[in-house]
Amino acid sequence: MSDTQYTVEREDGPKSGRYLVRLDGGAEAEMTYRTGPDGSMVIDHTGVPPQFEGRGIAARLVNAAISDARAEGFKITPLCSYVVAQFRRHPEWADLRA
Repeated sequence: MSDTQYTVEREDGPKSGRYLVRLDGGAEAEMTYRTGPDGSMVIDHTGVPPQFEGRGIAARLVNAAISDARAEGFKITPLCSYVVAQFRRHPEWADLRA
């Protein structure tokens, strides 16, 4: 699978969900979230299988959440250390932080 074929999907549950990328061999990369008391998306975990690290997959997951937040009008509470670091690297996302 080439890097350009990594498609991000979103699975929503009543109070939680995840963004995922299906990878070769049945592996998955995911970023999980729950709905916070203020209605924000609380992102609590990002994971990419070791053999797929370094391909920008985690960044694609975060970017999908950022795009959804802009389109749907919700804020993000980053708890996952990776997402916290991405918010630091992207000051243009400050308006989306809960």
